[in-house]
Amino acid sequence: QSLVSSSKWLQRYGLRRNKLSLSQILSQIGFQHRKDYVTTLGKPVASRYADGLFPQYKRAQDGSVYNLTAKKELILHFVDCLMGAIELYKQRMEWLTSESRQIFGVIQEQCIVIVLDFGTAAPTEFDLCQDALSMVLVEQVIQIARFNLIWAAQDLMKWQQKCTPVSEHTVKSAVTWLWKLDHMTAVSHTNSAEALLEAMGDEAVSS
Repeated sequence: QSLVSSSKWLQRYGLRRNKLSLSQILSQIGFQHRKDYVTTLGKPVASRYADGLFPQYKRAQDGSVYNLTAKKELILHFVDCLMGAIELYKQRMEWLTSESRQIFGVIQEQCIVIVLDFGTAAPTEFDLCQDALSMVLVEQVIQIARFNLIWAAQDLMKWQQKCTPVSEHTVKSAVTWLWKLDHMTAVSHTNSAEALLEAMGDEAVSS
């Protein structure tokens, strides 16, 4: 489930290769009704031989008209392909909006620092934040290369001095460190900025 890019995901499931865009489908089930410039008339004129011979479809985007020549079997084939594509998109959306991805989105970078700024959160909210961060560590950080945690508290606290390689052991250690943090309400307005500057001070960090 480490699908981190829509373009990679489309390629993974062959939706581009299967030519399921409207333009691609129209080109496979018919041909465009053409206009050409007639010199004697001094204007573009559309061919009329296809009028009444084929069902026609007019694209709302550009007004182009397609004469549809495909048999019912081919149309039904594209219906099946499109229904399959729709189901894949539904699965993708369900995955993107589930668990830690619902809160944090999908982490795409390979080396990250998570800055923890709990502000003046109440104790119950603080616990919820720890739950959410534990979830993102176990579900997403475990799939990347390196990470670190910095807490923007009264006294800046770092889990490690520099970004650390990801492993089951380091993720478990980070979760343990996270749950040992004490709830604090007194927070300086400059703490977040200091924590961000500290995070960006590690040249290996990409996000």
